[in-house]
Amino acid sequence: MKRNLKMFLGAMLVAGSVLAGCSTSTQPSTTTPPAEGTAAPAEKPANAKPQVFRANIVSEPSTADPGLAKDATSGAIIRATFDGLTRFDANAKPVNSVASDVKLSDDKLVYTFTLRDTKWSNGDPVTAHDFVYAWKRALGTTFGAEYAYQLYYIKNAKLIHEGKAKPDELGAKAIDDKTLEVTLENPTPYFLELTAFYTYYPVNQKVVEANPKWANEAATHVSNGPFKMTAWEHKSKIVLEKNENYWDKDVVKLDRIEFAMIEDDNTALSMFENGELDWAGQPLGGLPTDAIPSLKESGKLVVHPKATMYWYKMNTTKGPLSNVKIRKALAYSVDRQTIVDNITQVGQVPTMGMLPQSMIIKKDGYFKDNDVETAKKLLEEGMKELNLTKLPPITLSYNPSDRHKKIAEAIQDQWKQKLGIDIKLMVKEAAVHLQDMHELNYEMGRIGWNADFNDPMNYLEMFRDGKTGNNDTGWEDPRYQELLKQSSVETDPEKRKQLFAEAEQIFMDAMPLIPLFTDVDVWVQSEKVKGVQVDGLGFIDLKWAEMTE
Repeated sequence: MKRNLKMFLGAMLVAGSVLAGCSTSTQPSTTTPPAEGTAAPAEKPANAKPQVFRANIVSEPSTADPGLAKDATSGAIIRATFDGLTRFDANAKPVNSVASDVKLSDDKLVYTFTLRDTKWSNGDPVTAHDFVYAWKRALGTTFGAEYAYQLYYIKNAKLIHEGKAKPDELGAKAIDDKTLEVTLENPTPYFLELTAFYTYYPVNQKVVEANPKWANEAATHVSNGPFKMTAWEHKSKIVLEKNENYWDKDVVKLDRIEFAMIEDDNTALSMFENGELDWAGQPLGGLPTDAIPSLKESGKLVVHPKATMYWYKMNTTKGPLSNVKIRKALAYSVDRQTIVDNITQVGQVPTMGMLPQSMIIKKDGYFKDNDVETAKKLLEEGMKELNLTKLPPITLSYNPSDRHKKIAEAIQDQWKQKLGIDIKLMVKEAAVHLQDMHELNYEMGRIGWNADFNDPMNYLEMFRDGKTGNNDTGWEDPRYQELLKQSSVETDPEKRKQLFAEAEQIFMDAMPLIPLFTDVDVWVQSEKVKGVQVDGLGFIDLKWAEMTE
């Protein structure tokens, strides 16, 4: 059974109180949306100044297609331009959005969604058929959706994705334009959280089939969310404007969103301080680590706990990292406490397991932080197994960010000093970095993982298959797969937790990644910015944002 959401939010609030002494802000990090049925706000005066929100997203999004999205930057763009059956409120609770009503069968397997009257940004009606089409498309065997496994909760979805069933066998049917019936493989208590995630968003079938590259340019991008894309100057900026066809347009106060793509965090912070940006930092971008202490002391820094892990994934299929003892030596020898104390500096928690603090199963972790002696022994044994007298240099790649660079340099130095291992650092454009990792064209790579829903399964399931999805390590294990299969049908919370514990133990015994810390979001924002919603999962939603005078 899924961990109770209130317990999770309570844990996040506790974490937030720990940080309260070093993080003060006059703006709340979340704003609860108005309840359904509340009166629409008054019309803006004709001569009112347009509300424009300006922020930095660091680099080019990998896509603006919800079926292909796989990273936080793309997710932020897509969450602003699309809408799902449900949408998260400020407490990360799913509320009805495109769906005006949902009914669940007594056996908890069949969801019947009633859709409200909504339109695409080009004026076409949004129908139940658009959802079914989008899900079948994402499950296509050659489409390349790395998040296709998020649809596996729907009956026959996994078989379709593996080419073992026909698309029409998917447990999703448009009864009519306004009625969508979804049959699940097993009862899934968090299914309405999944329908708020972008892989479950609809796409306009007519637009997609007319132009397979529809999502690559603003001129052809068609969406159904609060905003529509009106400009995409690649590797420079993206402009979104209020979507006049959005069903809930009366609550959308921003007229325009301007996203810059500035890779240098110092430049972005300077632009914020000069009034050229209204937001700098996460979840949209980064802040220079050297500026964190002064921003914290000034009270400008906002610190927001989230269910996010900071990892170094490893390609287990070749080279010295194919040896588990060498992988463990690298993981055990890292001094995480020094990194969070001296580089990240805002309450990140050293974590010696794969799960973030809000979902953690083994509180003490699976190894000791900074265990150099054990690491030396494992390294020696691993090198003997590979018949090596000296370890060849290992390349650690990461996407542009001052923080990523500082962390990588610190760990590079730790491994050199403690183990005598040479690490080469390589910075790659974000989209290239992610693609290379997915294609196993890397040795070791930095990645952060925001929870898509609040359940350990969200982390565990990405490593179910070594060849698809977001695994990126090449590792897989039959017993691990069986445990996940059992946990998906187990309804007893304690038994399910035991299955997760055994699965995580198998994973950590294999060590296909190096867990570093449970992360937080940190940012600065203009005093004029209100209503930006950042929830405990690290999602940012600008639907309710506004600029005040």
